[in-house]
Amino acid sequence: MNATLVAVVLSLFSAVAYAAAAVAQERLASRNSDAGMLRLLATGSWWWTVVLNASAALLHVVALKYGPLTVVQPLGALTLVAAVPMGARVAGRRVTMVEWRGTALTLLGLSALLVTASGPQPDQVLSVPQALAVAGATSALIGLLARRGAKPGLRHASASGVASGVASALTQTVTVAATDRSGPVLSMQVVGVALLVAVFAAGGLLLSQTAYRGGLGAPLAVVTLANPVAAAAIGLALLGERLQGGAAGILLALAGAGLASWGVVLLTRVTPAVPLPHAYDDDHPVAAVLALEPRSASAEPALLPRQPERKSAPGHLTAL
Repeated sequence: MNATLVAVVLSLFSAVAYAAAAVAQERLASRNSDAGMLRLLATGSWWWTVVLNASAALLHVVALKYGPLTVVQPLGALTLVAAVPMGARVAGRRVTMVEWRGTALTLLGLSALLVTASGPQPDQVLSVPQALAVAGATSALIGLLARRGAKPGLRHASASGVASGVASALTQTVTVAATDRSGPVLSMQVVGVALLVAVFAAGGLLLSQTAYRGGLGAPLAVVTLANPVAAAAIGLALLGERLQGGAAGILLALAGAGLASWGVVLLTRVTPAVPLPHAYDDDHPVAAVLALEPRSASAEPALLPRQPERKSAPGHLTAL
């Protein structure tokens, strides 16, 4: 089987696993919006999301062995494509036409990117100085994005996407170097870069959990876009990866990136689920009132004006 095809298939399974983990993380974040990260780490449900993320990461690692970063990383956008129907199913609603259009545009853009990015099986790796330089620059960028300020959800999502993309680039270095029979399996390069991978992968997971407190659509879209951008930048700048087709290939890649980006933007417009009446405490009158939809209350009968009082003769009852 063609190496690129193997990478694509593994990336598809990885994207589905990442999507399931993202939906589960968003559900946990919405239920525990006021809980701190340490309290969230003590819940068993959160660790199930870690298992899902680890399974997706393992598939991703194997895909990076067979395909270049410019092929594997754009397929990460399929995480958002899979997460939209999953999230809709969990929320008890239907996928909207806007979301279907976003899915179609994302898939079309990814197809254009795959045509231009299809290349040989990766054989170049980052040296230790290059890995340290990438790690230092990424840490500084993550620190800048994770600072306190406006729109923390989107900034944390950007930081998560960058951390995950760099972790993927470093993972490819570990995978290729460890399977290269010309040197020892546990060389200083493999061990050192593997530690960096663990740090950035864990950081990306925690940052995404914080970002999902503001919902699933927009943060996941930002993560999906930032991840391949960071990884592709490293692949093109440091690993010698190139786009196929010359100038025409570059134009096709730009068009595909534009279509995929527009599809991702459409996919962020997720219709919030309408809360069901039984989801509220029936014994709490305020919650019951707030659960009503606009204009759902029945009209009250109009109050009749009081009739003018008529004088009655002494000893007679006044008319009502």
